[in-house]
This record gives sequence, C-alpha cells and structure tokens, in this order.
Amino acid sequence: MDRLASTDTLRGRTDESRIALWLFLDANRWLIGGLLSVLTFSVLVVLGAAAPPLNEMMQRSDPVETAFQALIGALITGVTLVVSINQLVLSQEIGQLGDHHAWMDEAMEFRREVELLFESIGPPDPAQFLQALVQTSADRAEALRETVADNDDEELRDRTDKLVENVVENSEEIYEQLETAEFGEFGVLRSGLNYNYSWKIYAVRRLRNEHEDSLEDEDLEAFDDLVDILTLFGPALEHFKSLYFQWELVNLTRSILYVAIPALLTSIATVLYLDPSAFSGTTLGVSDMVWVVSTSTTLALVPFLLLAAYVVRIATISKRTGALGPFILRSSERTTAIDWEQ
Repeated sequence: MDRLASTDTLRGRTDESRIALWLFLDANRWLIGGLLSVLTFSVLVVLGAAAPPLNEMMQRSDPVETAFQALIGALITGVTLVVSINQLVLSQEIGQLGDHHAWMDEAMEFRREVELLFESIGPPDPAQFLQALVQTSADRAEALRETVADNDDEELRDRTDKLVENVVENSEEIYEQLETAEFGEFGVLRSGLNYNYSWKIYAVRRLRNEHEDSLEDEDLEAFDDLVDILTLFGPALEHFKSLYFQWELVNLTRSILYVAIPALLTSIATVLYLDPSAFSGTTLGVSDMVWVVSTSTTLALVPFLLLAAYVVRIATISKRTGALGPFILRSSERTTAIDWEQ
C-alpha cells in the first residue's frame, strides 16, 4: 500500500519508471557497464551475421584494421581526457592556506547555524547529519500542529494537519533510509533526493500567508521555525552532492584506467595479429571471425561504456537537483500530498 510519504519521494513525484531509476541511479555502475557491453556485443554479432562475409571483406580492404586503428587513437585520447578532468577536479582541493581557512570558516558557520536549531552538537557523519535535519523538521512540524491546535480557524487546522502529516511521514521514511547509508556510496545522496524540501518550504509559507490574519505571534514563530530548518536542508544536500561528485569522478578515473589497458592491448593485438584465414569456420551459424571481431570491439569499447554509465548517473542527479531553494522546476515535483486545491 502506498503511504502518503511515497508521493514525496523521487520515485513518487516523477514520471520515470522504477526500472529507469534503477538504471540511471541505483544500479552499480560496473553492472550497468557490463549490461551495455553485453548489449553491444549482441548487436555486433547480429549485424555481423546479417552482413556480407567478414573474411572476404577483410581480404579485400581490411575494415577491421581501419576500425581498430581509430579505436586505438580514441582510447588514448579518451583516457587522457578523463584523467585530465579528474586532475582539474582535484586541483580545486589544492589551494592557498587562506582559501582552506575560508572554507573551514564557512563550514563551521553553517554547522553553528544548524546546531542552534538542533539545540545540540550536530553529528559529523553526513548520513547522521541529514538524519538530524529531517528529524528536527518533523519535530518542528509537530510543534506547529500543537501550536495551532487551539486556533479558531478550522480550515487552518485541517490544512496544518495535512501538511504536518506529510512532513513527518516523509521525514521518517528518509530517516530509515539513512540508517544503513554510508558516505562514498550513492545511498546518502539518494535518500536526500527523496526529501522534497522545496515543495515543503512553499507549502509552509503559503499556508502561513493565506491564514496570516488568524495567526498569533506564537503561531507565526512556529511557522518560521519550520521554514528555517527546511531551508537548511538544501545547502547541506548540495554540499554533500559536491563531495559525492568528487568521489564519483575519482572512482570513474580509476575504473577507466583499469579497463583501458586491456582494451588498448586488445585493439593493438587485433591490428597486429588478426589473420582472416585463421578463423574460417562457423559457430551457431555465425562466422568465427564475427565472434572474434565482435569480442575485440566490445572489449575496446568497455572504457566508453563505463564512462557512459557514470555520466548518466551524474547527469541525472544534476537534473534532479537543478534548483536550490523554494523553486520547483518540474510540475511532477509538485506533489499533491499537500496541494489543497486538488
């Protein structure tokens, strides 16, 4: 059974299917690279079976040698480019003492601001820090409901109940997801994406504005307290997203280097040593030369397929977090869970 909070998660408020989100975000990037490799190999074999005999084509013009010479150049250039991008990202961490001091001051100032709302020292672990944020937002929401419980405006009380229910259930859902999440893995950021804080900020401010004439000073303060904690979730999530991107780019560079050397050796060996006359038979109705060339080509393309797997996730995250603050870029983000006009 779908809970109310489920409409607020990334899956619940987007039009993308569960399979699409698994492919774009949740699945291990090596697994996606492997699936792309299998798909590439299958397409090449099918095309090779339908095309004119490859052995005869190689004896006339040798298209395989031409293709793999291009692949060798692309591999060297591509790997060099990826490593250069990684060095550019890492160079941002290398700065003057004053720069690092300023970064530390900004980070400490943010923590002090958040800890004033926590009324305690915030945890150092990113997952636990986000847990504290969502738990505090749930506590502030409950405090808001208690504050307006005696208000004479019945519509205000009903709308507040619906809003608080959404905030509390969504917070509990995210809190549970963060229990097993560790930074460096995608789980922390994935859980943060499930917290639709921008829409909550809008809903709280809209409710406050529409019923301002019915609110006492204590009610107004409770609304402001809830907005304050929701507002701090955005910068925290963006900071952890930036750190995750750095980790992901480092992982991407290492992965590309791991697969680039076998891919390069395979391409060179295919150009130097592949003899059309050595594979003249057939297997499963397909020329053995097609099997060999398809395998070599797939291995040569693995670095690019792995790069695609990583870039798709990074691009999807960037798209889903394209606006910081109370701006809703996509209509699908506007959950009906707290839309009073629905």
